[in-house]
Amino acid sequence: MMKFTISSIFFNVFLIITLVFQTHASKINYRSNKYKALFIFGDSFLDAGNNNYINTTSLDQANFLPYGETYFKFPTGRFSDGRLISDFIAEYANIPLVPPFLQPGYNQYYNGVNFASGGAGALVETFQGSVIPFKTQARNFKKVIAWLRHKLGSSDSKTLLTNAVYMFSIGSNDYLSPILTNSNVLKYYSHSEYVSMVVGNFTSTIKEIHKSGARKFAILNLPPLGCLPGTRRIQSQGKNSCLEELSSLASIHNQALYVALLKLEKQLRGFKFTLYDLNSDITQMINHPLKYGLKEGKSACCGSGPFRGKYSCGGKRGEKHFELCHKPNEHLFWDSYHLTENAYKQLAARMWDHTGNSHTIGNYIISDFFQ
Repeated sequence: MMKFTISSIFFNVFLIITLVFQTHASKINYRSNKYKALFIFGDSFLDAGNNNYINTTSLDQANFLPYGETYFKFPTGRFSDGRLISDFIAEYANIPLVPPFLQPGYNQYYNGVNFASGGAGALVETFQGSVIPFKTQARNFKKVIAWLRHKLGSSDSKTLLTNAVYMFSIGSNDYLSPILTNSNVLKYYSHSEYVSMVVGNFTSTIKEIHKSGARKFAILNLPPLGCLPGTRRIQSQGKNSCLEELSSLASIHNQALYVALLKLEKQLRGFKFTLYDLNSDITQMINHPLKYGLKEGKSACCGSGPFRGKYSCGGKRGEKHFELCHKPNEHLFWDSYHLTENAYKQLAARMWDHTGNSHTIGNYIISDFFQ
């Protein structure tokens, strides 16, 4: 006999309502605002719920409370208390919330779709078997291309793909996983060698996506990985210091990524990119939270232990006990590794309009791509 919990019933009702709204909104928006689409790839910073539908563990899922409590009032699979950067960018671009590719019954891709998977990295080996690898996300994109060609024809689908914006957040887990799983991989490679592999895998997949017609790439670089609550708590050099090895890897990666994007700009026809310096922006928010209307920049809202950095938010990851702050909007970090909706909202606003900030690298900002 099949058992239904109250939470599963609510989730199914929420899914049905969301599906009906998104399908209807996509059809209307495609007719009224032709060829405006956002395709999203990457990790938990952008995953809108794909990991709800794969065979994985709660370590790589966020489909339980208190995730989603602030905006949706229910967990959607987003690793936050509410919306993500990509959700706000879609709102600014006047397109509906971009749904996860694996959401059952959803196949209206006129305004794009989200392929991101929490825990994914540029390397196939990163959390292998528990996530949707970056290369697999690119293969799923090809399925969407086939659908668009079938629905719109060759000419219109090509126009849609060329005008669409492609958003990426990938790489963090490639550096976090060796630390969190006690892997020896970083002992076999120098930091620069390992970074070269990660960036190389990223660029090779970008080239494949470009071959399919993509031209406008919006990319987030890596945050200060050693200063996340989950990594800050495991270092032993002092109460408030960051895990320097991880922050150093993120910095090397970010420099290599920018150089790689400049090369792609020269090599690939029509390739345009905007690179958002998430690292410097989040570092500023960590060090000067009051400037951003926050009261806490180091400790998470949800978790346990020092800095609430133990990945126990929701009590589903091997430890039932966890603490939860009363006002997530006063915190930069939601849990051990992810940000609050308020933080994502602020970052998205600065990505969209660079007036007064210098965190965008390159000749474009993301709003340029939606003109």
